[in-house]
Amino acid sequence: MAHKFNPKNKEKLDNPERRRTLPPKDTLYNLMLEEGDHVADIGCGIGYFTLAAAEIVGDKGRVFALDTSVEMLDYLKEIIEDKGIENIEIIKSEEHNANISDESIDFMLISNVMHEVEDIGEFLENYLNKMKANSKLAIIDWKKVKTKGGPPYDERISIEDLINILGDYNIELLKKVDLSNEQYALVGKKV
Repeated sequence: MAHKFNPKNKEKLDNPERRRTLPPKDTLYNLMLEEGDHVADIGCGIGYFTLAAAEIVGDKGRVFALDTSVEMLDYLKEIIEDKGIENIEIIKSEEHNANISDESIDFMLISNVMHEVEDIGEFLENYLNKMKANSKLAIIDWKKVKTKGGPPYDERISIEDLINILGDYNIELLKKVDLSNEQYALVGKKV
């Protein structure tokens, strides 16, 4: 069974070190998010990227914050309400059910989720059909190296393996990004 992040450790998802190595707004710009995009933040957690995405897409865009954890979504909902943010919609999803309309997304972000997925093929089939043609897919995940933190080594997916998998699902690679010693990102286009 794949290692799942424990919501009780949610404080690890936003801390000074993470903000230094993976600043959310700069990272999203680097991954080609644009004003007006309709974004699906898959596995949004506490909203580390969700909040920055809402700022980038602005009033013309929308962010769908999806997670399987009610605890994470409740935490994010409080933040959104406290800040009065109106362009974020919180959605309880399942691993193989996004609970959003097909072909409604311009930009899909999947951050630190792929290593948690039991059946990558089924996951991608469900989630990728939520994307419009020519929309962008950005994936951030852990490098296949041993590190102090993160998921177990044997559950990580190498960047090369992920590129090959995405190619099987008609995702054309646009960009590879070396985010840190521990993480990488890919940006692809749905063709």
